[in-house]
This record gives sequence, C-alpha cells and structure tokens, in this order.
Amino acid sequence: MIEAFSNIATSLGLSASAGLNAYMPLLVTALTARFFPDLITLNEPWDVLTSWWVIGTLVVLLLIEMTVDKIPAVDSINDVIQTFVRPVAGAVLFAASSNVIADIHPILAMICGLILAGGVHAAKATVRPVITGTSGGTLNPIVSLAEDIASLAASVLAILVPILVLLLLLLAFLLGLLWYRRRKARASW
Repeated sequence: MIEAFSNIATSLGLSASAGLNAYMPLLVTALTARFFPDLITLNEPWDVLTSWWVIGTLVVLLLIEMTVDKIPAVDSINDVIQTFVRPVAGAVLFAASSNVIADIHPILAMICGLILAGGVHAAKATVRPVITGTSGGTLNPIVSLAEDIASLAASVLAILVPILVLLLLLLAFLLGLLWYRRRKARASW
C-alpha cells in the first residue's frame, strides 16, 4: 500500500514538473532508470526512455527549450508549441512511473498525467505574457531559469522523496486557489 502511494506521488510530481518543462523530467526519469533502476524501473514500452538515442534526443530538446524559453516573444511561440508537448510528456511520465501499479489502468494514468501537466502548463502560459508585458521581457530569462530549476528539483524530489512533492503540490494548489479568490474578491469591489 505504501509503495503504491509512493508510486502515485512520484507520478504526480513528474507530471506536474512536465508542465513547466517537458524534457527535464523525461531526461531525469530516463537517466535515473538507466543508472539507478532500484529507484525507478520502467516496464515496457516505457523502458525505451533508457535508450541512448532517446536520452541524446532529450538532451538536445532540453537545450533547445531552455534557450528559446529565455528570449522574449520567442518564449510565447514556444509556449504555444509546448501546449501540445508538455501534457503529452506528463501523460507519458505518469503512465511510465505508475505502470508498476496494477490497479491503475494505463489510459487512466495517461489522462491523469495529461490533465496535471496541462494544468501546470496553462498556469505558466497565462502568467508568462503578463511578466513579459510588465517587465518588457527583461525578467523572462530569470523566470525561465527559475522554472527550469523548479522542474529539475520537482523531478528529482518526485523520485527520491515523493511524499514531499505531493505535499508541495498540494501547497501550491492551495496558494493558487487563495490567490484566485483574493483576485476575484478585489474584482468584485
């Protein structure tokens, strides 16, 4: 039971991380499964992530995304493209990391990952144009770097300390809800 809960927490953390940066959690998962299979084991067909070809491709895609996401205007185009990529990455990560749990159907796992990564991406894609507009794009590289660091940290924590990531996700959700309610209350005044 504890192992199943831990696997679900790992899946949630990796999927949420994909909403910020699609390739960071994929690469962390691939490298962890390749070099530390006792931490995360990927069953077929997800074990293809441990292939050197896939790992190399993920490194290239990660470098491209990290570069274009720091350039004002180009980052908005990247977010439009990533609207399709990040939720799919979240779906793959949820399904790949939860596939040891027999009680979760693979389609349900993919839907959960799709929704979670898509939600995080939607929040990011909503906030970033505001930051670009208010700062004239000068804060874009800093915000993008913070997102990359958050994605890396969440990915690593999701594998090493999944319960902590679950608590952090819950805290982030509650803070977001509080912010939304305050904003709505101000608008009604």
